[in-house]
Amino acid sequence: MTGDLTEASDALRRQIETFPKGRPVTPVVELIATTVHRSPGEDGMFRSRCEDDTVREYLDAARAMKGMLLLNIQPGRADFLPEVQAYERWLTEPDVGVALDPEWAVEPGVIPGKKFGRTSGAELDGVARYLGALADAHRLPAKVMIYHQVAASVVRDEEQLVPHKGVTVVKVVDGIGSAAAKKATWKTLMKTMPAHVRPGFKLFFEEDTRRGADLMTPADVLALSPTPAYVVYE
Repeated sequence: MTGDLTEASDALRRQIETFPKGRPVTPVVELIATTVHRSPGEDGMFRSRCEDDTVREYLDAARAMKGMLLLNIQPGRADFLPEVQAYERWLTEPDVGVALDPEWAVEPGVIPGKKFGRTSGAELDGVARYLGALADAHRLPAKVMIYHQVAASVVRDEEQLVPHKGVTVVKVVDGIGSAAAKKATWKTLMKTMPAHVRPGFKLFFEEDTRRGADLMTPADVLALSPTPAYVVYE
């Protein structure tokens, strides 16, 4: 959500209403907390972190909808774990989780945006282990950890991401394009998803509807196999 958060919250509520009644739905707000940049910044990591005031504003918006907040991490040349740990103050709240964006996790010498970044199952597992320990130490509900994936190359050795008590993990398929293209990406990326991970699906209001294509409907999304547990609109 960007811009006026009250208007964005209303738009999210309207979007939720398009899904079938009878299914419990939790509103989720994703804030890009660590934002990737094409310039290195003072520490050479090609990313910046948002201020606490911004996190508070988004958390208040999520709570007003009786929802939850996910802090999205675009790490640039930094590693995921220290970027997540930088928000520990917020992650000790019961309704705050993380969303990891590995296409923006680039290697030394690579400028973000020039080519896809990537991560590994082992790196994702390190974040999940940290979140599980945090939930246990603070007696919190299970932490939600999402990782976005736009192509097979973006997450390697995915089987190294193992279950951890106190963590619910969701893999969001980020493919852009027509319904046929998105379904093909979904089919490919579901093959490597660990059994304990829940499936998620992302739709883009603009990118998916270029060249006259129709945005997939809620019925189209829920007809995917396996059925997505988390649906993102951007």
